[in-house]
Parts: sequence; structure tokens; C-alpha cells
Amino acid sequence: MGGIVSFIILMLIGFFFGRANEARHFNRLQREEAELSYITTVNLKKLPKDLEPGGVVVSGNVVIAVDYFKKIAAALRMIIGGRLKSYESLLERARREAIIRMKKQAQAMGANAIYNVRLEFSAIGSQPQAFGGVELLAYGTAVKLK
Repeated sequence: MGGIVSFIILMLIGFFFGRANEARHFNRLQREEAELSYITTVNLKKLPKDLEPGGVVVSGNVVIAVDYFKKIAAALRMIIGGRLKSYESLLERARREAIIRMKKQAQAMGANAIYNVRLEFSAIGSQPQAFGGVELLAYGTAVKLK
């Protein structure tokens, strides 16, 4: 009986601390996105004619781990089917963080636009049951428009 109570208490602690941590992360992402909003990102391959010479490839990479509560929630959802919202938020955080890191690299070189933006995704873990997180790479060509 004590084992079940301990498990429930640990699950509740994990749930509340995990949600608070995720909320802090989303708030930070929102602030940084606002600060970097002047850097235009597009997936167009063709560069505009009105840019200064020399485009440079920039990238942002992030790995975000899955907490145990998300794994348990996803496992339960897989039994009955439907959207895995816990994994969707994980992917959203990874995508936004990778783009922010890419934009920061472009900002450091004085660029104000990134063309040909691409996203690459990889699951961390050797087996589907061992899904431990996601890696997301954002990359593109940073340029300075005149």
C-alpha cells in the first residue's frame, strides 16, 4: 500500500513541477521570439536581389528530454488512441528553441533575414519504447538585406 501512495505522490510532484518548468520555458521562448522578431525567416530558396554580398549558413540545435510523466501520459493515450498532446508540446518547444538559437547566431553576424530555413528532427532513443527526447536542428542562410 505504501508503494502505491509513494508512486502517486511522486507522480503528482512530477506533474506539477514539470508543468511549472514547461510554462517557464514557454514564457522565456515568447520573450526571446519577441526580441528577435526583426529577423525575417523564410523557407524560400531564391535570395532577393537587394542584399549585401555574402550569405552565411547559420544553425540552431536543441535536444529536449521527455519527463516520466509525459511518457506515462503518452502510454495511456496510446491505449485508447488520440493526439499525444504531451509530445506535441515537446516538439513545439524544441522547434521554437532551435529557431531562436539560429536567429541568435544570425544576429551575432549582423544579419536581418534568414533564407532557405529548414528543420531536421530526430528522436532520441534506440527503440520506440525507449523514446527519451527529441533533437531538432534549424538551419538556413543568413543575409543582410539593404
